[in-house]
Parts: sequence; structure tokens; C-alpha cells
Amino acid sequence: MQKSGSIKKRAILSVIITTVIVITLIALSRQRPVPYHANSGMIFGTIYNISYQYDRDLKKEIEMELRRVDSSLSIFNKQSTISKINRNEQTATDSMLADVITLAEEISEQTDGAFDITVAPLVNAWGFGFKGGMFPGKAEIDSIMSSVGYKRIRLEGNNLIKEKPDIMLDCGAIAKGYGTDVIANMLRRHGIKNFMVEIGGEIVAAGISEKRQPWRIGVIKPSDDSLSTNQEIQTVLNITDKAMATSGNYRNYYYKDGKKYAHTINPHTGYPVEHSLLSATVIADNCATADAYATAFMVMGQEKAARLLERHPELMAYLIYCDENGEYKIWHSPAMKGKLIEKENK
Repeated sequence: MQKSGSIKKRAILSVIITTVIVITLIALSRQRPVPYHANSGMIFGTIYNISYQYDRDLKKEIEMELRRVDSSLSIFNKQSTISKINRNEQTATDSMLADVITLAEEISEQTDGAFDITVAPLVNAWGFGFKGGMFPGKAEIDSIMSSVGYKRIRLEGNNLIKEKPDIMLDCGAIAKGYGTDVIANMLRRHGIKNFMVEIGGEIVAAGISEKRQPWRIGVIKPSDDSLSTNQEIQTVLNITDKAMATSGNYRNYYYKDGKKYAHTINPHTGYPVEHSLLSATVIADNCATADAYATAFMVMGQEKAARLLERHPELMAYLIYCDENGEYKIWHSPAMKGKLIEKENK
């Protein structure tokens, strides 16, 4: 009896030890840091960089989602939905293009038409689209303007109705932001809490970086630098759990007859904008919204942008402009103050 009891005690002790070992191993495995992955490539004619903390690499899934966006919104993809609609082919709008058109219409209303996705013919005429070379004359601009205006299009179910067949869409000022949102939402569906998605400078960030710090993004100081060789930082922003987009005229421009022409076209006039605003950085809850408003602000200028921001506390903006003496000046919405990491270089 005593021997049997001893064996039983040893068996119970063995089970306890085994259980402790198993629990310890599980605890240790959970403490093992999940790696960060970094994916990069080309989409929409620009570079994307994506960093995220997950137990496996999602590059294939990311590329698949980016191809979906490209096949919907890219005017450089001849088989995309938007390209077919621009050619007046019998094509239904897909869900992505419908989402973008709906959001674009809303932002066009809020900005009194400063943001307008029907500017494609003007962009082409001024040499920033598929065309290049000769500047358009007044007669050509006047003719094009009869086919520009966000109120000249409307969605009816899955169909886009155009007032005139020569109306063309260009989602370039919102597509990168929308694509950034698409990838961010895909990462969220995988339960990923720490990530940064960047497509051509448009960004969505969540959680913390691999350095165990909030995501910090620099805003480049404007300069006449079409080759992007000058990367001097104006300020650094904390954009964790937010989206950020920047639009500027200081890199995409050209000169003719001693005059500088910026790439931002004013949908109201048909001509490139002429004012002192050099760069607009917008922080919002989603990147498509930030992207569109950043472009709209470049059309509106600093004063009108500031007035609009008073009506939209959900948005934050950091604007760089020139004063009457040609000196760089900064204006930012009050809520942006909590996002500034480094003091501005004024």
C-alpha cells in the first residue's frame, strides 16, 4: 500500500511539473516579439512602402489589393475602369470607383468646387497629363471648360452619367490616398495593430513603429527642386492612428517665357493656380479625405483654406506659404499643435 501511494504521488508530481513546463513554454512563446515586415514596390507610377508587425509576410496579398485599386482608378492603366469610362465604353463603375466618386462629390461641395475630378482635359492640355509641349490658348481653355465641372457627372446605380461624352475623370488627387486606405484596412482585417502604409507620400499609420515609438513623419521644406534632391525637413509630425497627405507646387512645375507654371489646375478658371501657398499637409481619419483636401487647399490658397478648416474641426492642416517679402511662413490649425514633434524652422 505504501509503495502504491508513493507511485501515485510521483505520477501527480509528474503531471504538475509537465503542466508547469507547458504553461511556461506558452508564456515564453507569447512573449517572443512578433517581427515587423517591410514591403515596397511601384504602383500608380510612384513608390509604396509598407511596414507592419505580423507573424508572416503579406506582400502577395498587398500586391493583389494594389492591383485591384490600379485596375479601378489608374488613368495610366488602359484597361482600368476609369480609363474605359473616359473612352465612353459601356462599363459599369466598380465599388472602388463608386466610392471615390461619391467622396469626391462630397469634398467638391465642401470646397465650392476647388476639388474636382473632372479636370483631366485641363491637366492634359497644360502638359501634366499625357500631352506635353505647346501651352493652350484662351480659346482652347474656354472650349475645355465646357466639359469640366463635378456637377456634370452623377452616379445612377452602377452607371456614371456624363453630361457630355468628352468629360473625363482624373482621380490622381485622391487615388493614392484611397489606395493607402485600402491597404490599411486590409492590415486591420488581419488584426494588425502596428503598421505604416505609404504610397507616394500619402500615409496611414497605427500603433507603434519597430522602434517602439509612435510613427513620426517629416514634412519637407519647399524649394524649387524638381529632381527632389533637397530633402530638408521643415517639421516632424506624430500621425499615429491618423492619415496624412501632402500636396505642393514646389516640385511639379515648369517654366515658359520666364514664368513658372505649377501643376495644380484651378477648376474654376482652367489655369494653373497663382498664389503664395507652397505646400498643404492635411491630417484626417482616412487618407482619401486627406489627399483630396490637400489638393483643394492648393487651389484655394492659405486664407480660404484656413476659413474652411474652421468649419471642419475633424481636419488638421499644416500650410507653408510665402509672404510679400518671399519669406517662408507657417500656418497650422490649432489642433495640429499636439502633432508637432519638432519646432518649425521659420
